[in-house]
Amino acid sequence: MKRKKRIGLIIALVVIAAVFFGIYKANQPTTMVGSKEYTVTVVDDKGNKKTYEASTDKKYLGAALKELDKNSDEFSIKGTKSEYGTYITTVNGLKADYNKDKAYWSIYVNGKYGQNGVDSQTVKKNDKFRLVYEKGN
Repeated sequence: MKRKKRIGLIIALVVIAAVFFGIYKANQPTTMVGSKEYTVTVVDDKGNKKTYEASTDKKYLGAALKELDKNSDEFSIKGTKSEYGTYITTVNGLKADYNKDKAYWSIYVNGKYGQNGVDSQTVKKNDKFRLVYEKGN
């Protein structure tokens, strides 16, 4: 009889531990840790720089930046979809309006002017991106 009570007690303890573990997992803060670390530096219209370090599993920069926007209180990005992909219009609240004063957000990849749009620029481990507010002539 003692053996049955011990087994019942062990089963009850396992069930209680499982319930508490489930509650813990359901209420723990979510962290976004991806396999590819990257850096984004934003250069505003006055030349001020702000750098963000992040990690992602997203393939393209546009998706990674949306993820960063969702998980950061300091970084924000907005864009307009077109037949050529997303055109970045606003970063950290600063809007670039090409029709008004020929301003736009350019993308630099590892120190070179980007050759792809935000939706087709791949993200690789340790990439360094710059989003720079620029004006045309």
